[in-house]
Amino acid sequence: MENEKIPFTQFLPGIAWFFVVGILTLMPARDVPEVGWIDMIPNFDKIVHAVLFGGLAFFFALPIFKSRVSYKQKINYSIKICLASVIWGITIEFLQKFYVPSRDFDLLDWAADAVGVIIALWLIIRILKYLQKKDLQ
Repeated sequence: MENEKIPFTQFLPGIAWFFVVGILTLMPARDVPEVGWIDMIPNFDKIVHAVLFGGLAFFFALPIFKSRVSYKQKINYSIKICLASVIWGITIEFLQKFYVPSRDFDLLDWAADAVGVIIALWLIIRILKYLQKKDLQ
């Protein structure tokens, strides 16, 4: 299949979510809102990390679903998007350590980011398989 250019506008949800993730993870700890009862859930911050970074990978993969590249290429692009999301997660941790007051490097946060991205990749592959099967019918 022929490579096609995906319009920039289709990446806007991913770009918007990239900024949401950046703002939420790079704000000083004193500015992070307390949510009350939700803060009592053990490791709730890790769940938030998984959702933020899993969402990042998923939103950037959305335009690939409708593209006309081969299934193999779609998987390849999805893996690259997920790797970039995991790299962004570790980058955030270093930025927090060196540049954000009252925030620290937390390897478990990065692990939660990676778990969220892995779940997103699993979901992306499932959707791509479904779409491929649907197109063959």
